[in-house]
Amino acid sequence: MMLSKNRLGTAPKIYFRPEINSCPHCETKLRRSHTAWKKKIDLLNDTIYAWSMAYACPNQDCPHPGVAYKSAEAEARSMKHSSYGYHVLGLVGELRFKQHRTCKEIADALTARGIPTSERYAQSLYERYQTLLAASLDDHIRNVLAETTVQNGGIILSMDGVQPEKGNEMLYVIREVFSGTVLVARNMKSGTAAELQTLIEPIIALGLPIVGIISDGQSSIRLAFASLLPDVPYQYCQFYYLKDIAKPVVDADRKLKMELKKSMRGIRDIERKIEQTEAKAAARTDSGQTETKDTAVTEARIAKGYMAAVRSLLLEDGEPPLELPGMIIYERAQAIQTSLQRCLDKKGAQPASKRFPNFQ
Repeated sequence: MMLSKNRLGTAPKIYFRPEINSCPHCETKLRRSHTAWKKKIDLLNDTIYAWSMAYACPNQDCPHPGVAYKSAEAEARSMKHSSYGYHVLGLVGELRFKQHRTCKEIADALTARGIPTSERYAQSLYERYQTLLAASLDDHIRNVLAETTVQNGGIILSMDGVQPEKGNEMLYVIREVFSGTVLVARNMKSGTAAELQTLIEPIIALGLPIVGIISDGQSSIRLAFASLLPDVPYQYCQFYYLKDIAKPVVDADRKLKMELKKSMRGIRDIERKIEQTEAKAAARTDSGQTETKDTAVTEARIAKGYMAAVRSLLLEDGEPPLELPGMIIYERAQAIQTSLQRCLDKKGAQPASKRFPNFQ
């Protein structure tokens, strides 16, 4: 099948010329020089055929002769070497990062909007979006760091390495502590000091005063910082420091957690009794016992709420050494027992410790 000569169809032709009419250096009226570029641009709701016309100063005595002036509006329609508008690029970013679409799903979504593309072009648009996003983030990061420097007299760097699974690449992240801004995040096949220096050097090149460094005990990270910033104060991360010195406390808390969970093993038997009581109360048909029936059902629901609170304790892991799970479970169990005892005192019942010995 032969392609038609005019593949643009009914796409309108739009000619763009510079927003200025006179040379900014000598005030001479600009004259058309040549066509800077021409291409079809796919927008979100339309397709245009754009011509960007270049103008130049005809004055031979101009201090900047031969400079080509182009339309800023035309340049803002699409990225260089791309036939898709910036709005299409923004849509690709939303589909990928907000809706988590695959490249094929992105291509299908664009085609459904009347923007003809393919999976390969969708991948290319996604890569261009990442490039554009990285450039904007760089500008944003520079502004944040400049602001932090003014407020605090400099920046503090922290580095940490994370390995999702054994055998995978390590993700190294460098953050600025005052603002919490992530400066670098990169997967590294090797975590040697020499490799990590390549992450730190661009930050040093910004020329901002670095007033402190924080990291865990990984020797390669400490060597990388020590070789590049030998005179900057260095601090061992409090979390890892406490984790090392508080190991006996953490071990004791782990034993406490196990003992507390053992004491709660009878919880299922209590839940069954509550369910049986609730079922018997709901099954009552005595016309004169309506108030007693409602009271029994209400009490059963309250008891089930207490059991749900106790069950939630079994899932508590904490974050040792800063949050010890054993102590958290103990304190919350005490609060539940105190609340339960108040309820029983109002009814004049026997103490909770006798009715529910497993909660002591």
